[in-house]
Amino acid sequence: MIRTAVIMARGLGTRMRRADADAALSATQSAAAESGVKGMIPIRRPFLEYVVSALADAGITDVMLVIGPEHEGMRRHFVEEAPPVRTRIRFAVQAEPIGTANAVTSAADVIGEEPFLVLNADNYYPVEAFRLLAAEATAGVVAFDRDVLVRAGNIDAERVRAFAVLEVGDDGYLHGIVEKPGDTLDLGSEAARWVGMNLWAVTPAIVNACRWVPRSVRGEYELPEAVAMAVRAGVPVRAVRLAAPVLDLSHRGDIAAVAARLQDIEPRP
Repeated sequence: MIRTAVIMARGLGTRMRRADADAALSATQSAAAESGVKGMIPIRRPFLEYVVSALADAGITDVMLVIGPEHEGMRRHFVEEAPPVRTRIRFAVQAEPIGTANAVTSAADVIGEEPFLVLNADNYYPVEAFRLLAAEATAGVVAFDRDVLVRAGNIDAERVRAFAVLEVGDDGYLHGIVEKPGDTLDLGSEAARWVGMNLWAVTPAIVNACRWVPRSVRGEYELPEAVAMAVRAGVPVRAVRLAAPVLDLSHRGDIAAVAARLQDIEPRP
């Protein structure tokens, strides 16, 4: 079983920093949104505390936050102000925000050869997703059912175009990835049934692909493209199908909906 998780918290939060006159935010939420550090947006407690608490519920004992050199506030919170009780928190510094594959290699440089989970800092995933993915020490991805994401979470159908669409074989393995398909995809088609929300189990073979993947058309080193490259090279990647929602904290308009969904949860990281 995998016991270590890496949370990619280095992003610039460009979408979150955009003004939204319709988003009703408290002063502290507005300040956090303005900073772009989505994981520290207060939902009674900082959002990342809920994420780390869910990881602990799934049996994860070691959590690494990939941060930037400027994220001393996040480090101070988890080390001095509110150190977790059920998990050990460590940090890896990603010098520049140049993509999720680079975030993975930054973490692997500290963790070493053991497999680990990788996830976004701005998504609240179901505990069951962590449990299923961590059950085996092999490469894997959670494939979320598109219809359930839209029906039961806070993600509308159009937002799916900004995520990765996964090609899952009858054998239960990942066969291909379409990253951020945009307008090229018929969202109602069976080809768009399984959606990747950047929740992965990473092994040394995947880390190696992250070191070799070229920059994407968006100018970044991207984890989904590294995994697709590894799959083409014959690396087996389990696809864990799951019909469950994910809460997405990408925009200021998401904050109220996410807060409402988490109001009855008391995080215990």
